[in-house]
Amino acid sequence: MTISLERTEWIEMAEPGELTLDQLFDLLERMPVPEGYKVEIVEGTVYMTPQRDVHWQTIRRILWALDDHFGRDVKVISDVRINFPGDANAFCPDVAKLADNAKKENGRWRYQDVEFAAEVISKGTGVNDYGPKKSVYATAEVPVYFIADPYTGRCRVFTHPQDGEYKRDLTLAYGEPIDLTDTVLGMTLQTEDFPRD
Repeated sequence: MTISLERTEWIEMAEPGELTLDQLFDLLERMPVPEGYKVEIVEGTVYMTPQRDVHWQTIRRILWALDDHFGRDVKVISDVRINFPGDANAFCPDVAKLADNAKKENGRWRYQDVEFAAEVISKGTGVNDYGPKKSVYATAEVPVYFIADPYTGRCRVFTHPQDGEYKRDLTLAYGEPIDLTDTVLGMTLQTEDFPRD
């Protein structure tokens, strides 16, 4: 297979399924991805999602809450690639809190050090957040997986991963505090200022 970039550069590619995640991301980084789009690979499929104002404002509120609770030196990342278990899963969580002792391996954060992953629903890829991503996060034993949905004004919180699934699933409306004191976070997340779309 051959891909043309800006009509001047040609890239020889392996057949589908033969590329590593690093090779695929190397190709994606050289392609003209529109500014303001996030690129992820979910179960081997590449998704490009536009980032909207409501999306970013929600992410900011989650980041502020983590900063307020853990301090400014907390290891928190946003839209940074982490390779997760399974067949070609390279997610860029909207927010991920890492363990205090987290270290990079081969230049990347390890999924084993993710203590909290948060996704804000986008219309085109929300099915991934509730489906394959939830399964992969559970398999990776991410202790807390949080979804904020600005379209419905609801949050879903998944905790206590075991045997590839979350044992607890809580749904709350925006405005209700989310009690995470019995998790590794040990905090309550306020949602009254989460914007709606």
